[in-house]
Amino acid sequence: MFSLGSWLPAFPGLAWGWALLDAFLQGLVGACAVSVLCSLMKVYLYVQCLHNPERQAEKEAIQGQRAVLEPLHVLVLTGVLSLVGSRVAALVVLEFSLRAVSTVLSHGKGAHSSQLYLLCQYSLGCGVSCGLSFLLEGAPHRSWNLLLAAGLAGLLALQCRRLVRHVCALYGLHSRDRYCGLCILLLSDRHRVPALLRRALAVAFAVADLAAVELINRDFLSTAEAVRFWTPLTICYALLVVYMQEEARQSADGGPVFQTVLVRMGGLFILLLTVGRWSDILHVLVSLLGELWCLLQAGVLLRACRGQDSIPQPHWERQLGSGSEETSG
Repeated sequence: MFSLGSWLPAFPGLAWGWALLDAFLQGLVGACAVSVLCSLMKVYLYVQCLHNPERQAEKEAIQGQRAVLEPLHVLVLTGVLSLVGSRVAALVVLEFSLRAVSTVLSHGKGAHSSQLYLLCQYSLGCGVSCGLSFLLEGAPHRSWNLLLAAGLAGLLALQCRRLVRHVCALYGLHSRDRYCGLCILLLSDRHRVPALLRRALAVAFAVADLAAVELINRDFLSTAEAVRFWTPLTICYALLVVYMQEEARQSADGGPVFQTVLVRMGGLFILLLTVGRWSDILHVLVSLLGELWCLLQAGVLLRACRGQDSIPQPHWERQLGSGSEETSG
């Protein structure tokens, strides 16, 4: 039973090198997960805009996104997730989970939910990284497992990118002529994509939350230390959630997402100045760059999501109902 680094002599710093490789592979898996999420959201929003004559400008904006930027997005996000420590990544995951639950409960089922799929990009990457770090901790073949996970995640991300290119180029023709089975499936069941993403993200964040709590608690030697950390953290997160919900209600376009990121990371920065470590401060700054990078990359999709969320709910339910009846017929 050997690990990837056990084949080489025990040179000084070799263990650090393999730890760096493991961190890079974890970040790559998280970045590929974000890429899959963005690709599926792009397919869903493009098809929705194509079937709505009033949203042709949004459709053209989605179609006009440069495919060459996607590898750059994955590469930068991999570097950011590799640099962020497990402690700060765990805090990011817990903060988003609390924010997502609060948003769903305050707006009701289905309302303003599509933006959450894009706002969770960086948190999803941190969650996947935390989950892998926790599940593979102490595993004899940790590096090999991460290498396999990175290969599978990369393959899935590439297939989703191929799906995006196919839909943006040929969906209009194939759905009209009933030529391609994939395009026909999207034509009849496109409304099921958000539900699929919602279930997948719920499972991913459930695992990530459990891993995040364990990764944070393992640094405490006593219950008193844990209480001194979790009490201000809970208060800070509660105040942030209340602030962001109020900002979202006062804004007609779904809330100033960049201002929200600055407030969230600023609150976490101040909190860790009192109860954290100096390395955590650096990781918060790296996380801020990661959040801003994800939002900049998804700017076109966020605008399309706001247009999707502005559809009145009763009318939208009638559309889904009629589409289901046509499919069953």
